[in-house]
Amino acid sequence: MRAQQITDPVAYHGEGPVWSEQWGGLRWVDMLAGDILTLPGDAGDTVTRHHVGSVAAAVRPRRGGGAVIGVERGFALEEPDGSIATLSPVWASTGVRMNEGACDPDGRFYCGSMAYDQTPGAASLYRLDADGRVDVVLDGVTNSNGLDWSPDGSLAYYNDTPTGLVSVFDYDTESGLSGRRTFVRIPGGGQPDGLTVDADGGVWVAVVDQGVIHRYRPDGHLDEVIEVPATKTTACTFGGEHLDRLFITTSQEDVDTDADPLAGALFVAEVGVPGIPTRPFAG
Repeated sequence: MRAQQITDPVAYHGEGPVWSEQWGGLRWVDMLAGDILTLPGDAGDTVTRHHVGSVAAAVRPRRGGGAVIGVERGFALEEPDGSIATLSPVWASTGVRMNEGACDPDGRFYCGSMAYDQTPGAASLYRLDADGRVDVVLDGVTNSNGLDWSPDGSLAYYNDTPTGLVSVFDYDTESGLSGRRTFVRIPGGGQPDGLTVDADGGVWVAVVDQGVIHRYRPDGHLDEVIEVPATKTTACTFGGEHLDRLFITTSQEDVDTDADPLAGALFVAEVGVPGIPTRPFAG
């Protein structure tokens, strides 16, 4: 299967796509520009930008409207009118930034970090509760990346990119994430970036620098590969009226754009299976 281009190369470092009916379409981030991009509908419309800070790491809808956003050193809240309130920084170091996140079935927002120089073990995975409390739920991470939950919410899939592994945790409200173990190792020395889960429990993983998206069955068997006409595939999500279109972001970071001219464009694949509605932030 091959993905189709639906925008020009509009992002330097496109990441974190998410579909929400309350937005009327797709949002994703141009992470290092600090911008949230919006594509109304699911193709053919003008992409708009909203600058939220020096880094826009991840975005998810809020139950009451607006969005929760991972920014350089913590979190921000977008109100329904589009205004942004940045919360107090979670850490002081300017050498570490937020990178990717998602909401759990109980409406808590997780966002993980990475060092700008990718120092091994310098990063963590944080959780923002609806009341504003922030906890570290995983430390010793290098490049905290894709995160999503199984359809029934009992499992969470997670990537620390340099490990080459997709991990799986057990999940419940009281314990949070527990029992970490390996779900799959990306074949051929590949490294996982963003991920999403479909309604059948399949796990779709962007393999960075290989120009592909892998789908793994719940038993870990690789059963689908989507080719993307840009090498640095960063993340994917389900969207469209029936949540059956897989949107794929790409990046120009460290890419020779003369040789890879579609880097930074948004792509879509018709994959024949629906996704799960985006879980919103309860705060």
